[in-house]
Order: sequence, then structure tokens, then C-alpha cells
Amino acid sequence: MGAHPDDVEYGAGGTLAKWAAAGSEIHTVICTDGSKGTWDPASDPLELASRRQAEQRDAMVALGGKADNVGFLGWLDGELTAGLRQRWQLTHWIRLCRPTVLLGHDPWRRYLIQTDHREAGFLLTDALVAAADHTYFPEMRLPPHRAEAMLLWDADEPDHVEDVDDHLDAKLAALLAHRSQYRNSMGIHPGTEESDTAAFRARITGKLARQAAGLGFGHGEAFKILRLTDPNEG
Repeated sequence: MGAHPDDVEYGAGGTLAKWAAAGSEIHTVICTDGSKGTWDPASDPLELASRRQAEQRDAMVALGGKADNVGFLGWLDGELTAGLRQRWQLTHWIRLCRPTVLLGHDPWRRYLIQTDHREAGFLLTDALVAAADHTYFPEMRLPPHRAEAMLLWDADEPDHVEDVDDHLDAKLAALLAHRSQYRNSMGIHPGTEESDTAAFRARITGKLARQAAGLGFGHGEAFKILRLTDPNEG
């Protein structure tokens, strides 16, 4: 679950591609419409939001999943809150998809000034508890579901690293599916697109190499893992 289109690919694209290649079904849920993700003051927010939904579906396919396995909560970019209505929505998705593992932003990261990321992280942990207990939202008429683990990316103190050596291309292809973000997020500009794309790839693979240092493989995605045999643990 990501705050914006492209957050999932940055945080866990290689891991999801690996799991999809191994036969797992993967889903993504995006909290906001991404309508403020541009440096162009002439951009139409509604057009951008529609475009970013299409890009998110393309990214899912690049990871080895199905375009239909993408959900959108639709909240305004930059104004997400971990409120009761949002919790209801995400609880619905968790009960519907019944994931073994949940992945999302770590809301406890120090100095996390991106408010949507922070709120999305708390929203995920709140919905995790609600989804597991039949007393929450009984009108939903979906059986409760308890995930086995949660992986939080961008954690200050990660304690779990997934080997993604064989899935770098899929992660990068999924990120590059977000073409609307080339200029403001990836530093890819018309006229220098080839060299800028190479530099972007180097930045991503460099971070993954640092996260795998000393672990016996070349590239990894790092997470804080919460094992959830009891929904109150953590």
C-alpha cells in the first residue's frame, strides 16, 4: 500500500516482482490521486490523476502482476489523513484480497516530513488491526483476515532485507512506467533522456547495493518486519 502512485515501486518493487515470479498474487492499493505530482503549473489535476492511475496499472504489469489488481482510495494528494473513513476503505481491501504479507511506509521514521507517507503508514497499521477483528466494521459483510507479517520500507532500523538481484529490471521497468514523474521525481528530461535514465538507474541500484552490503547478495530491499501471529503484537 502506497500513499502515491510510484511509492510501492520505490519501496518494494523488487520484492513484489520476486514474489510474483515465484507464483504469488500481488496487489497494490494507492491512497491518493497523485494530482499534485508535477512541476508544471499548467497541468490539469484531473488529467494528471487519470494518467497516474494508468501508469500505476502499467507498473503492476511490469512487476508481473495483473493490471486489475490495483485499487485506488482516491483521496486528494497532499491531504491524506489516517481517519476512520480511510481505515474502513483499506480494511475492505485487506479483507477482500486477504494478503499473507502487507507492505507499506514506515510511519515511525524519524523526521518524515512527507505527510501523506506518514499518514499512509499509520493508516496501514490501523487497518491491519481492524481487518483482523470481526467487531470492526461488521456492516462490511466480509470475513476478518489476519496477515502473517508486515514489511515497512524506508525504516530507520530495518531488520529484514529481500534479495532482489534477479528482479532489478522489473523494478526499474515498473518505476519507469510512471512517465509523468520523469522530470520532477526521476530527473529525466527531454533531450537528455537516455543519459538521465542511466543516471536514475544508477541511483536506484546504488541504494539497493548499499542495503545488501555484507549479506551475500548484490542488491536488496530493506524493511522493518512485524510478525503478526497476534494482531496486537508490534
